[in-house]
Amino acid sequence: MSHSTLTDLTGRTGWIGKSLSVAAVCFTLASFTGCSTAHYLLQAGKGQLELANRSKPIPEVLKDETVSPRIRRLLAQIPDIKKFGEGLGLKATKNYTDFVQLKRPAAVYVVSACAPLKFESREWRFPIVGSFPYLGWFDLANAKNYAQTLRQENLDVDVRGARAYSTLGWFRDSVLSSMIPEGEEALGELVDVVIHESVHATLYVNGQAYFNESLASFVAEKLAPQYLQGKGSETAAEVKAYLDAQADFQKRERLFHDAYLKLAALYASGRGDAEKSREKAVILEELKKQVGATREINNATLIQFKTYGGGRAEFDALLKSCGSDWRRFMQALSRIHRESFSKPQQEDLSPVILPLAREGCR
Repeated sequence: MSHSTLTDLTGRTGWIGKSLSVAAVCFTLASFTGCSTAHYLLQAGKGQLELANRSKPIPEVLKDETVSPRIRRLLAQIPDIKKFGEGLGLKATKNYTDFVQLKRPAAVYVVSACAPLKFESREWRFPIVGSFPYLGWFDLANAKNYAQTLRQENLDVDVRGARAYSTLGWFRDSVLSSMIPEGEEALGELVDVVIHESVHATLYVNGQAYFNESLASFVAEKLAPQYLQGKGSETAAEVKAYLDAQADFQKRERLFHDAYLKLAALYASGRGDAEKSREKAVILEELKKQVGATREINNATLIQFKTYGGGRAEFDALLKSCGSDWRRFMQALSRIHRESFSKPQQEDLSPVILPLAREGCR
């Protein structure tokens, strides 16, 4: 795997939320004409069909001695992870009962685009499920080709791998090999992503990617350590590895957010475009050195960091008002719907979440 092509610049494969929703892949909308192109729909449908054809029931995989003992040990945890989440208010589903060994390091390749001298994302709109600030491709070459067409529109473009995605109940999601990293943090990361996707299956608001991803990330980051620590001393090393990886992730995340703030101030200034472009290049080059990146960083990369820790304070306040009871927390959030937001892809979650906290988590 090429670090510069596929690794998220926070040090993990995938988007900051580690996944994307089915609408970004768009294969559930094959019967509609509103999706971008027939080619896009064809690759999406083909990619999903390939996963379905290659999936194997996890009980069968656990008996297969050609599968590494490490993978089998991790997969054996899946029913327990699901039960743990369901006990805390996440929806019971038939997801993650199968396993797919991919021939690539990412589940899908995510393409996003942004204006070069302001933080304004390109959005794609679909029937039923609303708008998204990214598109997902099953084939890296297709993702790169599409990215090139966006660059021809003078946009900053980012291509990155996502190690998981949710079909939001349209299909039965499988555990993908891309969800399991190589290090000791693998169990923690697997718990994280299963809980993250289970949150999407429990509560999802169309057209509100920031809310959906912030909520799933918040719940997974809180509950994954809780699950690991509940396993006792047998997972002590894995707990430490996961928490160390989380700390490194958050450190890098802060660096990206700081660079975003610098550039946002620059773009809002009265300087000319040529001067802004020169200063932008300096800021981005410094960021690349700070995080040890080898691939391009641009506005499309940085815009995902504009709300660093987005919603965390608000979700924390709601959780506290619910007496740290996760079931009550999820039940309170179930009152949120599309009309709760003042605009699509709303970044400021305070007006949506804080009223629930002030009402005492009813």
